[in-house]
Amino acid sequence: MQATEAQRAVAAAMSIASSLELRVDDAIVLNDSNKLTLRLLPCDVLARVAPVAEQVALFEIELAQRLAEAGNPVAALAPRVEPRVYERDGFVVTLWTYYEPVAPEVLSPADYAYALERLHAGMRKLDVPTPHFIDRVESAQQLVANRDHTPALADADRDLLSNTLRRLRRAIDERRPAEQLLHGEPHPGNVLNTKNGLLFIDLETCCRGPVEFDLAHAPEEVSEHYPGVDQDLLRECRILVLAMITTWRWDRGDQLPNGRQLGTEWLGQIRAALGRKALDTHN
Repeated sequence: MQATEAQRAVAAAMSIASSLELRVDDAIVLNDSNKLTLRLLPCDVLARVAPVAEQVALFEIELAQRLAEAGNPVAALAPRVEPRVYERDGFVVTLWTYYEPVAPEVLSPADYAYALERLHAGMRKLDVPTPHFIDRVESAQQLVANRDHTPALADADRDLLSNTLRRLRRAIDERRPAEQLLHGEPHPGNVLNTKNGLLFIDLETCCRGPVEFDLAHAPEEVSEHYPGVDQDLLRECRILVLAMITTWRWDRGDQLPNGRQLGTEWLGQIRAALGRKALDTHN
């Protein structure tokens, strides 16, 4: 968030928490991107704050409740307040349990895979309306095609992203893989290592698709411990996901720190991955 917007977001979260009789003297920023993640002290509650126009908070808390109640590995909502979406000064705020991180900081690939497998098993039991992962691909395609929203993207890089998104979308669709409810972005930044084990956060990205789409967000070693993976599909999903997140880094409104630098690096990784894929196909 921009500095002035972030200040207002912090004030909104602190005000809401105080109105709920939680003691709040300070707020520590844990993450700052399109939304703000805060640790409120001394009540030790986690607040997630987003502009009203850019959130699906109600869907996220309802899904988190259902998964947590069934014993799935997801972060729980704050137990001392009503589990709902709070709104103030143009922001929505949700309140969650704060989990003190435990060592090691590097997640075990086997534990990561087991936690994700458990999450997927729990998600298969839910029937909730969610977008399809192809909808997210289409969103990236539209962004690439919009020069006003991606003005710094060079023509050659624009063609690379556009062609990659189109071809891999078609290739995955032609495979007709089994699909289910997915986390959507279970990358390491959305996994907490707690005394209760690994827990997933940020469920607002949930979508339907093959489990390989979720695995494509995790380190490669994780898929080695996940049963029944279609390795060819996973390779395609990894390049597709890389093309998607690279596209988002070139959005003129992207607020990820070092986003443009990452976008440049990832363009190189896409070219390298496509080169390896072409070589494997030729052999």
